[in-house]
Amino acid sequence: MIIKSLVRLIPARRSFTISPTATATATPAGLKQVADGRQRVVILGSGWAGYVLSQQLDTSKYSVLVVSPRPYFVFTPLLNDSAVGTLEFRNVLESLRKRDHRIEYLQGWADDVNLVDQTITVEPSVLDENVGTALLIIAVGCYSQTFNTKGVKENAMFMKDVNDARRVRRRILDLFELAKMPFISDTTKAYLLHFAIVGGGPTGVEFAACLSDLISDDLAKMYPDLIKHVRITLYDVAPKVLPMFDKSLADYAVKLYRRKNIEIKTSHRVVELRRGFPNDTEAKKNQDDEPKHRVYTIETKEDGEVGIGMCVWSTGNMANPFVAKALNHVRRYPVDTAELVEGEVVGDANERKWIIQRDPRSGLILVDDHFRVANQQALWLASNLNKHFSSPESYSTVPGFGFKNLGVMTYLGGAKAVLQAPSPSSNGSGGKTGDDKKSKGKNGGNVNVKGWVAFLIWRGAYLTMTLSWRNKFLIPVHWLAVRIFGRDVSRF
Repeated sequence: MIIKSLVRLIPARRSFTISPTATATATPAGLKQVADGRQRVVILGSGWAGYVLSQQLDTSKYSVLVVSPRPYFVFTPLLNDSAVGTLEFRNVLESLRKRDHRIEYLQGWADDVNLVDQTITVEPSVLDENVGTALLIIAVGCYSQTFNTKGVKENAMFMKDVNDARRVRRRILDLFELAKMPFISDTTKAYLLHFAIVGGGPTGVEFAACLSDLISDDLAKMYPDLIKHVRITLYDVAPKVLPMFDKSLADYAVKLYRRKNIEIKTSHRVVELRRGFPNDTEAKKNQDDEPKHRVYTIETKEDGEVGIGMCVWSTGNMANPFVAKALNHVRRYPVDTAELVEGEVVGDANERKWIIQRDPRSGLILVDDHFRVANQQALWLASNLNKHFSSPESYSTVPGFGFKNLGVMTYLGGAKAVLQAPSPSSNGSGGKTGDDKKSKGKNGGNVNVKGWVAFLIWRGAYLTMTLSWRNKFLIPVHWLAVRIFGRDVSRF
């Protein structure tokens, strides 16, 4: 299991420096080592772990500098909504630069870290001198896992950032406009309006649901003659989708998708994604000559080649190249708890029992790759850093980080969702079954909710988790506007 974020703690009596790869004529104000008694904390990354940590640290004790290539935080649970126009892109963003100037921000990315010389290489550099720091927090997140599938990096679309959501929305609308051209044959229309989604986890399933809502609620009214050509296919190599849910909820999702004409193909392995029409040998040989943004071909071992208009790839995460390059000596495994110790975690990847071996080279906290874990980890770390500011030596007495499982939930489209949460008591009696009913006891100690009740909980939970009051206000306003007036499908 690949980690979502890495946290590296350097004792306060030592220092890290950021070494520039190029020099500038002036050093921006405020980036030098502070001299007001506060400790310098450098956070690499502006994702869930990095952003939440930067907002929770006590700035009367710490001078916080965030280094990230993007000057904003993305609220990823609602990224699919922004990709189909249910929300606007700025509704899922939180800017790093704020009026209160609590934290400093440097736009760039860490290219390498030297644990021996205690230096970090930042590119592109705007500094002409090093920046001293008492603590370095590495929270650079993950990249999309492609499993080195041929053509995926070049031709697939991903859902990691707001720029990905912008490309996806533009592509959907472009495909309908292209299929509307009078000279396009019905066969080509069927290819163009075939949407492939690879990955049967919550992200892939939710995107299929959001895309189905966009097509049925809005595009069907604008392009009524094209709807007969529309297909949505969800591919997954696993034998079932939503494997983290109980079987009853996963089966409910599959049944609901069949009613929406979303085809789910489990146990299907994608071997290639390329430009051009299916079964076109010349296009397969000469990919450089094939135009982009026309027809694509997805090939699976089970079905062969199929023509599609776009492919959204959502098959999990892989380690950030920075982490792989800088910390390649550390083995990465999921853990239930972690402690502030210097060492590496070793053990059987199929077991939840671990041995922590002391190693002066590293002191890593390893957790599962999910935004909820990164969020809880950041809150835990900020609390302990604020509490033990005056006595860094007491870090060793801090109770280990333990992820609190609050449950999982996924939107299924049509104002319906599924939710699974741990039951307060695993000995509850079996509950009622059916749409919008809770069932307890016989679901492995979980409380299962499905239907529109789960949808209301889904929206309420993510609205509560939204980090700024601005977006807490704008998101429900936009949801209401879409409900009344429909989605804005303008292309720009």
